[in-house]
Amino acid sequence: MLHVDQILAVTSAAPATLAAGGEAAPPPFDVARVLTETRLDSWLTLGLVLAAGLYLYGVHRLRLRGDRWPVIRTVAFLGPGLGGIALVTLTGLGAYDTALLSVHMVQHMVLSMIAPIFLALGAPVTLALRTLPVRPRKRLLAIVHSRIARIYSFPLVAFTIFVVNPFALYFTDLYEFTLRHEWAHELVHAHFIATGCVFFWPLLGLDPLPGRWPYPARALLMVLSVPFHTVLGLTIMQSTTLFGGDWYPSLNLSWSNPWEDQVVAGGVLWAGGEFVSVTMLAVLVVQWIKQSEREARRLDRELDRQEARRKAAEASA
Repeated sequence: MLHVDQILAVTSAAPATLAAGGEAAPPPFDVARVLTETRLDSWLTLGLVLAAGLYLYGVHRLRLRGDRWPVIRTVAFLGPGLGGIALVTLTGLGAYDTALLSVHMVQHMVLSMIAPIFLALGAPVTLALRTLPVRPRKRLLAIVHSRIARIYSFPLVAFTIFVVNPFALYFTDLYEFTLRHEWAHELVHAHFIATGCVFFWPLLGLDPLPGRWPYPARALLMVLSVPFHTVLGLTIMQSTTLFGGDWYPSLNLSWSNPWEDQVVAGGVLWAGGEFVSVTMLAVLVVQWIKQSEREARRLDRELDRQEARRKAAEASA
């Protein structure tokens, strides 16, 4: 059953038009439906609740033994991180993701770019390493530093996957297939999240993951990612072919024009991709500056110690 059917299950209005497969078309999308169409009966709900519970349990364990964990990391992980995923999948946005390409593009941006950044800022791997018992901690370290993890987290490999995936999805018949099969559509959501995490976590470098490059190289990767979102967004906006084949016209939505919605979707991808990339670039520059300041302070302390040792040697002589 598709998301279009989920909307109909909770709305009392009887729409006059028919969607693909003979199902009634969904009612017009508005801001109110983002709140009223929330559904908490999916596997994703269980996964988000479990992730939040494990994270909070780890923070609680640290506090019990007197250690501190930055509040900002907890807020980032639970708020824009897990909360962002929930916002675009469990609310009305998720309910309309197969009815409007523009809504799907908002999902794409949040799941592949925004949520992974804040999940990385939450440093869950570091939290796990500080709270797990010895044997599970060793297993986690073995996974993090395994050959597969090294390959996928290598910046050039992660960058290639991050850039190529949208083109492979939208410019083939794969996207239409995901619209017609809910399991494939949900799998694409999980793939967006995984791809974003693989790309952004080594760039931010808060967790002890392999494949971390120096900050100048990380910043260069973000600069190189900007043109790809621009090209993809403009191509979608100017395309003379509807994405998803005849899926969107077959819904017979009297309140939405598939061609106009596709232009909006391309604009969302273009503007959103550039905004996130530029913001991420600014974050990397700030991290770079702070690292340089820490290194300068470390060198100053080392020079001070050397000077103190020299004076002590002269005094004893």
